[in-house]
This record gives sequence, C-alpha cells and structure tokens, in this order.
Amino acid sequence: MSERRARHTAQVLARLGMQEVSRSTGRRRPRTGSESGATTEQQRARAIRQALEQLGPLYVKVGQILATRPDMVPDYVREELALLTDQANVRPFTSFVPTLEEELGADWRASFLSLETDRPLGAASLAQVYRATWRDGTPCVVKIQRPGSHGAVVGDMAVLRRVIRMFGRVAPRFNEVIDTAAMLDVIFRAMGAELDFTREAANMKDARRAAKEFKTIKVPKALVATPRVLVQTLADGQAAHRLKDSELSRKQRKKIANEFVAYMFKGFFVHRVFHADPHPANVLISPVGKAHVIDWGMVGRIDRSMSAGMLGTLVGMAYNDGPALAQSWIRMGSTNPWSDIGGFTADIARFVPHVTNASLAELNFGVALTSVLAFASNRGIQTTPNVSIVGKAVANMEGTVRHIHPDLKLSDSIRDALPDILLDMARDLSSPEQLAQYGLHALHAVTQGPGQGMRMVNDLADRQFTLHNHTRFHDTRFSKKAFALALLALARRQRSH
Repeated sequence: MSERRARHTAQVLARLGMQEVSRSTGRRRPRTGSESGATTEQQRARAIRQALEQLGPLYVKVGQILATRPDMVPDYVREELALLTDQANVRPFTSFVPTLEEELGADWRASFLSLETDRPLGAASLAQVYRATWRDGTPCVVKIQRPGSHGAVVGDMAVLRRVIRMFGRVAPRFNEVIDTAAMLDVIFRAMGAELDFTREAANMKDARRAAKEFKTIKVPKALVATPRVLVQTLADGQAAHRLKDSELSRKQRKKIANEFVAYMFKGFFVHRVFHADPHPANVLISPVGKAHVIDWGMVGRIDRSMSAGMLGTLVGMAYNDGPALAQSWIRMGSTNPWSDIGGFTADIARFVPHVTNASLAELNFGVALTSVLAFASNRGIQTTPNVSIVGKAVANMEGTVRHIHPDLKLSDSIRDALPDILLDMARDLSSPEQLAQYGLHALHAVTQGPGQGMRMVNDLADRQFTLHNHTRFHDTRFSKKAFALALLALARRQRSH
C-alpha cells in the first residue's frame, strides 16, 4: 500500500512541479480566464492547496497544521492553506453496505427504525455520515469509514516518514530548530482516533464527562462503536459559521462563546486532552442556545509541563508581560549554543502590548500565537512539536468564537478562567498519584546522589571535568581548558587588587 501511495504522491507532486514550470515560463504572457487578476504567488499557493486536497486526508491535516507555522511556510501560502477542507465526492450508500455488514452483522438494518441513505449529512475523505433513528427511537447519525481509506492513510504516513528522514539528513541544522519528524509523530498520534472509531467513542465519553460543568456545551453520546462504524446521538443545530445575526440574543451568544472558550481551556490546562480540530463546522449551535461539539477523531494530548508552559504564554499575553511569556515559551522547548534568548525576549516585549486586550474582531489571536513561534525560530529556539497541535486548536477555537460572539476578548476569558484553572492544577499537584511521583523522584535523587558524586571526583582526577554554564541570555559550554583560563584570569585580577 505504501508503494502505491508513494507513486500517487509522486504523480501529484510532478503535476504541481509542471504547473510551477509553466507558471514561471509564462510570466511574460498576459493571463487569461480564471487566472486573470491573480498574482504568481496566489496561483502557486492555490496549486499547493489543491495538490494537498488531491493527496488525501492526511495531507490536508498536515496542511492545516502548516497554516499555523510561519516559521516554515510563507504568509501567502499559509493564507491559502487555511482554506483547506476535508470534503470529498459523495459515494453511493451501496458502497458502504459491505462495511456495515462486516462491522454490525448481516442483520444491521434491524438496529435502525430508519436510515436516510439518499443523501449524507457530510462527506469527508475518511467517512460519510447519514441521519438515522436508532431502534429505541433515539435520533442518531451513522458514521461509516470509506473503503480503503485506512490503508491509504497508513501508506501516506509511511511515505511522509521516509521523506522526513531524507530531509533530516539533507538539512540537519534546520531540524535542530524545527523537529519535523517529531511534529509529524504528533499529528499522526492525534489522528489515531480517525482511523479507529472505537477510540473516537472513548474520546467522546471523556469529553462528555468534562462538559457536565458547562450549561451550554454538549457532546454527542456514542451508541455503538466499531473500528469502522460509529453510531452516535444526533447533535441538534447548525454549524457556527452558518449562524445568522438574527438568531439567538447577544446574551446567549456571549454565554456560548465564554463557555466554549472555558471548556477548551479546561482541556488545555487541566485535563491536558482537547479537541484538536474545533473549527466552525464541528461546533453546531442549536436554536435554544446550546453548542454541540462533534467529530472527536482528532484529539490533542499534552503533558503537565507543556500545559503549564502554554498557560504561562497565554497569561503573558493577557497581562501584557512579555518577559514572562518568553520564559514560558522557552520552557516548552529547548535552546542551542547559538540561541539568542535575549533577542527573543526583546522581540516579545515589543510585540505583546499590541495584542493585549484586543477583541476577536480586532485581532486574530491564533495569528498572534504563530507570531511568537516565528520569533522563536528566528532566534534559534526550538519549540516543542506539540505547539503545532495546540496552535491549530487555538486558531480553530478562535475562528469558531468569532462567528458566535466577535466582541469577546480572549484576554478577558483567560483572566476569568485563571482562578479555576489554578485551583484545579493545585488539586492535581496534590493528588495521591502526583505525591507518589514526588516520592519516587526524591528516592531516585537519594539513591543516585553518592554515585554521581563519585563520578564527579573521578572526572576531576582524570581531568575530564566539564562545566556547563546556563544563563538567561546564553547557552554555552566551558571545557576544562576554558575553565582553567577563567580561573587564571580571576587569580591575576585578585593579585592586581
């Protein structure tokens, strides 16, 4: 399968290359037809987007991630990649019947009182969704994986891993700042539930539990889940971007927006599991003012350290504290000997005042987050690949809220949610599990201490001792020679005084 996908990828990329050659050689000729009025950059960006859509769902997801990475992709391409959609041609329902028989049994029709097969509610590269009524009368939807889609995605993953390994050998210095292989692994793990609907159902169960404390946030319930078929309760409403100005009161919109942001923040900073693709089509607004969050196939997971670092980043933006933001960002990644931490801190200090207290109507908060990423890369600071998933989720969340209540200020939302988040984090840190971790770390330090001390003595005896000096503005290493020279200079200074 991977070889077949490699050939398909090569063919699409070859067409893309031929278009670029034709575009370059035809610059002097006047443009006609649909290309009239489009710049060369716009044509190139559109061709890249169309190629990714032809390549399939995995490449669409990668393209959506790249739309949040100004350190890797030019702005004119990122703007086009933001338009990527995972829509596909509708296949007849009969092509999905074998999947239903294999997953639910030959008598699968007996599970439904009705099933509307004439037209699906949605058609994406991985699945089609149909409206139905469950056997107990519950309105539901049936999500069925497209035949062959699982193998296609797995094959594409193998191809991309191979390409990234080759790229890493060609540009090792680039990978020291942007770990492309790790970023791909993050994307592949986040997409795992899209290839196995039992995992998506488990994600929905956790998400429903987390939504209980919010009055306006709802998550569908999985009724039946197999690897390739998912039956879930019907989410009543329309996509957030289709919400008309006359629908719902300002008070209702504000309530939904605030709770949706708070719900996402809980995922980022408390549960550390969150919807990684909350774009407007995945948030359905009901006539009574409820937000149904659907499609839990792509879920992000981060550790405690990453969560705390991202919280510090957003708090730094909200409270106009550039240095604090810079320090939080650095803690989420790593530095190299040539990293310019002082320059990065200065960049952020100049940038943050322009984004604090701006509303969604005045500022794209997701773009502001990607600007920080660009500053870091320009200064040689490697950012954890998980930022790509979090950044995508924040940008999509913001885009959804902009359709619901554009006057919302994310900085206000952060300040409002911060006390509860800090309280939940404190409870987590004092939990029995975390206290056990502290005990294990202390035990490790006690048992390793004598051995480390003996190794240091041996290094000194063998003249192989190396001193590492980490300051706020530098990350440099002093060898034994440099260390001796420094001591000599200090002695001379002492004698002169």
